[in-house]
Amino acid sequence: MDEDLLRVARGDAPADLVIRNARVANVRTLEVEDVDLAVAGDRIAGLGRYEGREIVDARGAWLAPGFIDAHIHIESSMMSPAQFARAVVPRGTTAVVCDPHEIANVLGVPGIEYILRAAEGLPLDVHVMLPSCVPATHLETAGARLEAADLAPLFGRPHVLGLAEVMNFPGVVAGAAPYLAKIRAAGDRPVDGHAPGLSGPALCAYIAAGPDSDHECFALAEAVEKARRGMMVIVRDGTVAKNLETLLPLVRRADAWEVAMCCDDRHPIDLRDEGHVDHLLRRAVALGADPLVALRAVTLTPARHYRLRGRGGLTPGAHADFVLLEDLKSFRALRVWKDGREVARDGRVLRDPADVPAPVKASVKLPPEFRPDFTVPARSARIRVIGIVPDQIVTRGIVEEAACSDGALVSDPARDLVKMAVIDRYTGTGKFGLGFARGLGLKRGAIASTVAHDSHNIVVAGVTDDDMRAAVAEIARMGGGQVAASGGKAVASLPLPIAGLMSDRPIEEVAPAAERLRAAARELGSPLHDPFMTLAFLALPVIPELRLTDRGLVDVGKFDFVPVCA
Repeated sequence: MDEDLLRVARGDAPADLVIRNARVANVRTLEVEDVDLAVAGDRIAGLGRYEGREIVDARGAWLAPGFIDAHIHIESSMMSPAQFARAVVPRGTTAVVCDPHEIANVLGVPGIEYILRAAEGLPLDVHVMLPSCVPATHLETAGARLEAADLAPLFGRPHVLGLAEVMNFPGVVAGAAPYLAKIRAAGDRPVDGHAPGLSGPALCAYIAAGPDSDHECFALAEAVEKARRGMMVIVRDGTVAKNLETLLPLVRRADAWEVAMCCDDRHPIDLRDEGHVDHLLRRAVALGADPLVALRAVTLTPARHYRLRGRGGLTPGAHADFVLLEDLKSFRALRVWKDGREVARDGRVLRDPADVPAPVKASVKLPPEFRPDFTVPARSARIRVIGIVPDQIVTRGIVEEAACSDGALVSDPARDLVKMAVIDRYTGTGKFGLGFARGLGLKRGAIASTVAHDSHNIVVAGVTDDDMRAAVAEIARMGGGQVAASGGKAVASLPLPIAGLMSDRPIEEVAPAAERLRAAARELGSPLHDPFMTLAFLALPVIPELRLTDRGLVDVGKFDFVPVCA
């Protein structure tokens, strides 16, 4: 025990820092206190009346614990961990619980090692849940395969908290040995769930196997059942999947100790324009949540669940992670402290965090002079179509009349039906699966990306095969990224040199490039808020109902392939 800390706590010695005249948000008792907060070193010494070497007059502003995002993929920000920290810390975020399964699916253990190494020395605690599903399923090609034996040595590493979202819930419920082995390898550590729509005896079996949280609830009754059965419900409101309004009754309950909030996947434009966890808080309060209850869901609740001792609250002995807020409506961060040091003020970090070299940059392997034949023979007049659901990552499996030309199935932009392909970018064979989607809204051209959850092969959708090929060619030339193409050439692009997922540039450069891509997609007809992130999730074969991988069209309910022609 630090004797200096005790002397300050007793009032026998001056604090290093005292925050005075703040309205202190007590997220334990849901009260507002008018007390000083005293800091000694990197810890909170006490609350009450204190003297200090440095006095900060809060002038009636609100003092709250630093925000914690309970579940996020840093890779989805399309920035390195250092640049991500630079973007979110000034908004009050002092910790994230991240699942690096995006980069792990591309690079394996070296990808996880990169995230752990890149997190060192940041003004942000980056806690890691080890990826449980690399690859996510047997229905796709990934860049790596991680078994329980690969994960076991990593559980003892600093900042590794437990096992990340176990997405193959049918496998867990059925008792599949590989998934149970990974859960056992986690020991008594937290295990994140990922079981959209699961209920009844199957849910009980899933929870009995070990998963103790879920961020995939898209219906209130589902979230209530999972909470009743012992899961921490993590209410998500990201760039594509927005569940907060539906699940708000859980967030509003003052006794909802086991309800947290997360962003999951947050695009750089939204991080810049709307914010991070502060955006979740604004949304929750605007929808009717008590500000203190909402604050608890992004501070104390995730800290308790993930066993982050000394985090998530303003109590004696806790780490001095706190944020001075303008009010509990806008949640605008005026100043941010991390471990007793001020790290951000007025929307800017006080010191730019340092980047570390990425392990592998170019990660797109295609045959030389790759020119894929995207022809789909018209074996039937009816086709299975991936139906996009607005503001959700679930899809609908629908059957539509096909448009045909010269004996082949083609896009029909008048009915919002476009062709899709997912192309293996790891083995060098260039094999691909073909399908159709409704809801992207493209009238011409094509869009493509190496951000394609979870295996991150190349996903492309377009009105003409030539534009689809042009977009893929530009992806290959860049070594990974996102592209919009029209007239047989790329019209906008965003290079993502780190594993085809992340840029090494700051948000001031990444966000405008992403804006140019969005604008190009709108010019091609898409009305979606973020067509590229929507496209990325169409390749995710663990979320209902219909998906496309490099191996073919997947019926997620059957967990098997189905033909395009119905």
